[in-house]
Amino acid sequence: MELFKPDFGLIFWMFVAFAILFFVLYKWGWPAIMKGVESRADLIDKGVEYAQNAKEQLDHAREQADKTLAEARKQQADMLREADRMKTQIIDEAREAARKEAAKVMDAAKISIAQERKEAEKQFRNEVSAFALDIATKVVKGDLADKQQQKKLVDSLISDMEKQN
Repeated sequence: MELFKPDFGLIFWMFVAFAILFFVLYKWGWPAIMKGVESRADLIDKGVEYAQNAKEQLDHAREQADKTLAEARKQQADMLREADRMKTQIIDEAREAARKEAAKVMDAAKISIAQERKEAEKQFRNEVSAFALDIATKVVKGDLADKQQQKKLVDSLISDMEKQN
């Protein structure tokens, strides 16, 4: 039963020991513990502040990257539009140049055909005239004695040949 009822002396010396321990802890231990806790709290606050600054910088860097990426995409789209416009312009210019060149070739061909036609007509007339004169000479020698009849015969032969062509 004595275990359940401690003596007054035991309680007194336990109280004295506790008071001395409390005084020592209060005088030297508690300030050291509080200093450690405060330094740890300051370190944690600094870490939180550093993390917030890093987060802000990261957000700012992301915004800058997004802006730069959007600008790059805009420039790319502008370059593609400009290249497409230049391609269309070059194609149109080439078509126009080809059209002009074709027109020049066609005009030159028409002029050449017209000249060759005139030359052929001239040559044809010369040959017809020579042929008519040959016929006239043969006829004159044989049947026609005067110039009036010769001219009439040549004109009728030329008009007949023109009707046939």
